Formats: sequence, structure tokens, C-alpha cells
Amino acid sequence: MEWERAKNYILVAFIILNLGLAGLLFVENRRYTLTDDRVRDINTVLSANNINLYAAPMRRFAPMRRFAPMRHLNISGFYYDVQWLLSIFFENPENVLQEETEDERQYIFREGNRRLVISNGFITFDNYYGLSENDMWLHFSEDEETERVSREDALAKTDEFIDEFFPDFRRDIVFDQFGGGGVHVMYLQEYRGRVIHSNFIEFLVTKDGIAWIEMQFGQVLGYSRDSRMIFAPDEILLTFLQRMQHEAMANPIFISSIDMVYLQEYASDQPGSTYPAVPFYRIFVRDRDFPFLINAYTNIPYNF
Repeated sequence: MEWERAKNYILVAFIILNLGLAGLLFVENRRYTLTDDRVRDINTVLSANNINLYAAPMRRFAPMRRFAPMRHLNISGFYYDVQWLLSIFFENPENVLQEETEDERQYIFREGNRRLVISNGFITFDNYYGLSENDMWLHFSEDEETERVSREDALAKTDEFIDEFFPDFRRDIVFDQFGGGGVHVMYLQEYRGRVIHSNFIEFLVTKDGIAWIEMQFGQVLGYSRDSRMIFAPDEILLTFLQRMQHEAMANPIFISSIDMVYLQEYASDQPGSTYPAVPFYRIFVRDRDFPFLINAYTNIPYNF
């Protein structure tokens, strides 16, 4: 009898504890979530200054209302396994010639008409002057040849390359008919659901196939232990307004979407180096090729 009564007391205590935890989570969630009033206020202020938010964002991520504290990512510097890169870009890596350079930290490799350059943390591969029939990810078959490459064909080629060599990267931005008939495609690395803006791979695809690739990336080492407060989206948009106010007076600005990425502002190509990548808001504007970036920790613009 006493045991039954004790079990009832324990059950009631667990229920009360769970209700208390649920209440704390609810309060915490509201603390870091934009209210409807704040959303209306920022829309009103932006509209009064000729800046408009699309109701239905065009990109993958909807405008965010959550701004809970975030940890930064630890990422290595931009240094690479050269032999692995040679095996990707050349048919016969053992026959690749290395050119002499004045900079001991710059590497230039050639095989036929292909060139791979590794310099200051950037990797650049160009293949403008010759295509190999053995490299299916580089060129189109004869029956696919056209005056201009279509978006569909270009993305099929770049997706094939990414799936084989960089499966943790995802497609981010596509420019149709870039550079006199080519398609420019950018991929970013994704880590545990978060996108790393500074780990990127860019392609130029022409009617002949993949003609040019540029990339830069560090190895993701994991999250930091401690979290930091980030600015709310409406505060970020006020900073955007301050920077773009004069331009908006001349021509209306339309924000198509906002999302959150990680960006490594400083890095090195020295082996063993590690640098933080911190959260940034990206603001996409109609008729602009690239997004505006604002540091979520400091509310300081990065590229404008």
C-alpha cells in the first residue's frame, strides 16, 4: 500500500517537472523569436525607405524569426592534399608537369592544355583549350553539343562532379548565360544542416563542358564549446537599411530572402592553422548577383 502511494507521488513529481521544463522552453523560445509586432514594425520602416520584403521568398530558406545564441565553427586554414587534387583534375597525375614559380607557396601544374593553380588558399583549374573524351564530367557528348549550354545540362555536369568528389557540398547560386554563353554555378559546403559560405566551389560551364573551376575550403573541425548571443533579424535589417538608404531613395530595393551561413573571415594557407567561422546573415536582393553579408555576432556588414 505504501509503495503504491510512493509511486503515485513520484509520478506526480515527474509530471510537475515536465510541465516546468516545458514552461521554461516556451519562455526561452519566445525570448529569441521575433514577435508579430516586431515583424510588422520592421516591414513598416523598410517600406517607408523604399525597401521591400517579398512575402514569398524565392530561395530555399524563409526569412528567419529565431535568433537563439549560436556557437562558431572551428575550421582549418586553406591548405590541401596536392596529390588528391592532381588525381581529380588530371588523367595521368604521374605525368603532370610542375612549373617553377617565384613564390614558393604557389603551385602550378600542367598536362596538355589543362592547368591547375594552387595559390594563397585558392584552387583554380582551367580547361579552355582542350577537352578529353575520357573525362565524362568535363565535356558533353557530340549529340549534346549546342551553341549555348542550357541550365539543365550545365547543372547535370556540375552535380555529377560534386556528387563524386565533394558530396557534402550543395548547390547555392546559379547564373544563366554567364560570360558569353556559359552557366556559372556555385556550391557551398553543408555541415550538420548549416551552410559554410567560405567553403565554396564555383564552375563555369560552356557548350563544350566544364571549362573552369575555382574553389577554396578548410576542413571543418567542429563547433566551439560556448555559444554567443546573435543580433535579431530586424536589427540586422536596420543595419542593411542604414547602408542602403541612399541607394534605395533612387531605386526601390526588393529583398527576396534572408538566411544564415557560416563565414571564415580570416584564414591562412599554412598547414596546421585553425580559424573560427562565425554566423552571418545573408540578404538576397533582386537583380543583385551576390548576397549582402552581415556578421550576426557584431551586426557589422562584411561586403558593402
